[in-house]
Amino acid sequence: MLTRQFTMFLLVGGFAAAVNFGSRIALGTVLNYVPSIVVAFCLGMVTAFVLNRALVFKSASNAIHHQAAWFVAINGLAMIQTVLVSLALARWVLPGLGVQQYAETIAHAVGVAVPVVTSYFGHKYLSFSTK
Repeated sequence: MLTRQFTMFLLVGGFAAAVNFGSRIALGTVLNYVPSIVVAFCLGMVTAFVLNRALVFKSASNAIHHQAAWFVAINGLAMIQTVLVSLALARWVLPGLGVQQYAETIAHAVGVAVPVVTSYFGHKYLSFSTK
C-alpha cells in the first residue's frame, strides 16, 4: 500500500490538512465552529486539488472538469465525515472522557484524518482516472 503515489498523496494531504487545520483555528476567531470547519475544509480542498493534480496524479487522462467534479464530490463526502466525527468527539466523546481543554481542536484533528484512505482510492479511480 505504501507506493510512491500513496506516499506523495499523504504528503500533499498532510500539507492540505495543515492548511485546513490552521485556517480553521484562524477562522474560529471570527466564525462559529461548524462554519469555520466548512470554510477551512474548502481552503484545504483547493490546495489538495492543485497539488494532487500537479504532483501525485500527473498521468490522469480525464478532462479537468471531470477531475474537479469528482474531486469536489469525493471531498464533499469527506467533509461530511469530518464534520460528523469532529462534532461527535467535541460535543460528546471527549467531554465524556473528561477532556475539556482543546476538545474542539483535538476533535477537528481526528476529523480531518478520518477520510484519508477512502479519499485516496476515490481520487485515484475517479477524480484522476487514467482510463
